[in-house]
Amino acid sequence: MKKSFDDLVELASYLRSPEGCPWDREQSLDSVTPYIIEEAYEVVQAIELKDKDEIIEELGDLFFQVIFASQMASEDREFDINEVIDRLHNKLVRRHPHVFGDEKAKNAEEAIKTWHRQKLKEKSRKRRLLEIPRTMPSLLRAHRVGEKASQVGFDWKSAEEVLPKVKEELSELEAEIKNNNKPGIEKEFGDLIFSLVNLGRHLKLDLEKTAHRGIDGFINRFSKVEDKAEELGKELSGLTIEEMDELWDLVKSEED
Repeated sequence: MKKSFDDLVELASYLRSPEGCPWDREQSLDSVTPYIIEEAYEVVQAIELKDKDEIIEELGDLFFQVIFASQMASEDREFDINEVIDRLHNKLVRRHPHVFGDEKAKNAEEAIKTWHRQKLKEKSRKRRLLEIPRTMPSLLRAHRVGEKASQVGFDWKSAEEVLPKVKEELSELEAEIKNNNKPGIEKEFGDLIFSLVNLGRHLKLDLEKTAHRGIDGFINRFSKVEDKAEELGKELSGLTIEEMDELWDLVKSEED
């Protein structure tokens, strides 16, 4: 028998009741925050793996976190799931005047500009960069900051124009490293990362996915180096850096 949205809401209520789960009863909005973040990441991973069953599973887990958090808030008489749904519905209609109103959008670019313009009208303050959560992954936050600055024209016109900025920041980092200036190194390293993120944005890269691919590539190659060392009857930790470099180059040449 298929379950409905109301069944899930009722389930969340029961889990929080005296007859429900002791662990669920002890939770608060603050305590479930890590689980909400974790479930969101698991959805992304399932999508990247293109695993349909896993996507269904993880979307369900994330969906329940919304219902469960709303249930806790309703017990404190702050808000309930119906208010969450109503506000979401009204916002989606309001921010799509090109769908539900008289405005027109010829393409996705025009549609997103309309969305942001409408969003800005709704905000009491116009400091758009302060709206970006500091708790976001740093690469994604940097990407969003660049995007929002771009909406008012504060941006480079192309990736080619960003490259000199990347080189400038790298040069400044090198100078601070040479001076052994720890605060300066930290600042310039951050500036370099931010300029690289902007370069990636102009290159239309998915920064999180690109970074993970780089990490995965290193892990895969390093594992093969370990295999090569094992074939030689040696522990990787017992090799010199020169010997490890030789194995690394060998593995790399086999990939080409």
